Parts: sequence; C-alpha cells; structure tokens
Amino acid sequence: MSDEEEGEIEEIRQRRMLELRQRLGQEQQRAQMQQQVEATKQAILRRILEPEARQRLNNLKMVKPEYVSQIELQLIQLAQSNKVKTPISDELLKEILTRLQSQRRDIKITRR
Repeated sequence: MSDEEEGEIEEIRQRRMLELRQRLGQEQQRAQMQQQVEATKQAILRRILEPEARQRLNNLKMVKPEYVSQIELQLIQLAQSNKVKTPISDELLKEILTRLQSQRRDIKITRR
C-alpha cells in the first residue's frame, strides 16, 4: 500500500471513530434524560399516592409494565388537574383501576 492509500484509510477510520463517539454521546444523553423523567415521575407518585397504593402499582408493574406506565401518567394528570383528592388511597386506586379496566376494550381481529 502506498502512503497515500494508508492516509486515506486512516482518515476514514478517524471519521468513523468520531461518528461512533457522537452516537454514543447521544445515546448517553437520551438515557440520562429518561432517568431524569422517571425520577421526577416517581417523586410525584410518592407525593400523590399513599404507600399502599404505591405498593399496589409496583406489584401490578411486575405483570403489566406498559399498562402501569400509562396509569401512572393518568394519575399524575388527574392529581395536577385537581380531579382527584390527594393523596390517593389504595381503595381509590382500586376504583380507578376498575373503571379504567372496564373502559378498556379488547380488540378482536377476524378474517373475512
């Protein structure tokens, strides 16, 4: 290989390394932002839920994590808009979960 070809290869390597570093930095920023959002959400939930209600949500999160994430956001919205008395008791959380479950409908896909 000539010196010119080696120089081009080294330049390509350097560009590739720079791209990888930038991508890694973006991923780290994204992960850090998600952690901050989650920490804020958990702090708000600690403030608006009684310990028993928080425990119920944590138990439910083990089985249906996506469902609980949606419920947590809805509870925060309810509390911020003063549509529910805070702190939310376990009994009230049960009622809310029951109402949400009854509103949730199963979608069935059938073949024609």
